[in-house]
Amino acid sequence: MAVLLLIIFGLVEIYSVALSHETLSLLNFKKQIFFALFGIALLFSFSFIDYHNFRSLSNYLYILGVIILCGVFVFGTALRGTRGWFYFGGFGFQPVEFVKIILLIFLAKYFSHSSVKIRPLKHLILSGLGSLLFIVLVLFQPDFGSALILLLAWLAMVLAAGFNKKHLLIVALILLMALAVAWQGFFEDYQKQRVITFLNPSFDPLNQGYNITQAIIAVGAGGIYGRGIGFGSQSQLKFLPEAQNDFIFAVIAEELGLLGVILVISFFAIFFYRCLVGIKKVNNDFGIFFILGAAGLLFIEMFINIGMNIGILPVVGISLPFVSYGGSAILSSLILVGIIESIIIRSKINY
Repeated sequence: MAVLLLIIFGLVEIYSVALSHETLSLLNFKKQIFFALFGIALLFSFSFIDYHNFRSLSNYLYILGVIILCGVFVFGTALRGTRGWFYFGGFGFQPVEFVKIILLIFLAKYFSHSSVKIRPLKHLILSGLGSLLFIVLVLFQPDFGSALILLLAWLAMVLAAGFNKKHLLIVALILLMALAVAWQGFFEDYQKQRVITFLNPSFDPLNQGYNITQAIIAVGAGGIYGRGIGFGSQSQLKFLPEAQNDFIFAVIAEELGLLGVILVISFFAIFFYRCLVGIKKVNNDFGIFFILGAAGLLFIEMFINIGMNIGILPVVGISLPFVSYGGSAILSSLILVGIIESIIIRSKINY
């Protein structure tokens, strides 16, 4: 129910953003309804599938993920400078969204079959290399935001696996060195500018800092009760870019106010709480690792998106799970929920 209510919040705000267009077009709204209904059908379908099948097929799924990401460079379509999309009949398909699920399955199986107390450095390196292949392929698209999510998903699984502080410190040092190398030789100028703008949004408020500035204005303008659906000046007058995608949280804050924000965050909190409660009933390591990884992934995406909207994190193009416009994102998120349901249901049966 929490997930369903988040989807409804997203549909309402996507409809509101559509009202701002000079010629009313509800195409995106209708597409999102289709993907939401299709995603809910997938949620129930995956909940009926025995999750042990995913564990058995994890190696094949991993190879499939690599093939799909490589296929993007040959058959993919570039959108906003990123070659990370397949198009079929007018619908865009972003494979990295589904690769996230594959990575969680791969890591859940790996850590469920390995004891990190025995040769922990080996397990840290092998799991990291397995994740690194996906991350590098996504970086070459280039899609920095999705690559970051894959990296953080691996880190979340590492934390769940129980590595000691010494090995976590090694990971932190490696990541800092990799960041320094990437800053000097890999990051594009616009990516560097986003980080600089995050540190000082007022540095270039009409160019690089425009998105963050407008989002903060929208969030603050909503007050306690909001301006009402379709009456947000920042979103309706198109001051706020990507209003239905990256900055939909700012639209919610402006039009529904603090009360709307509290509701959205409460629904997320209920979902994460139910995941943690469900883990207590799971009687195998694979299921526990997958639920922790899936909940961690969705929490990371939620945290980064909200952080972007209120100016405490740089803009990296991460959507708000279940809420933002985007077919691939909502389908993959609902598939995750379906697999979580499958794990909890079968653990209750076998408890």
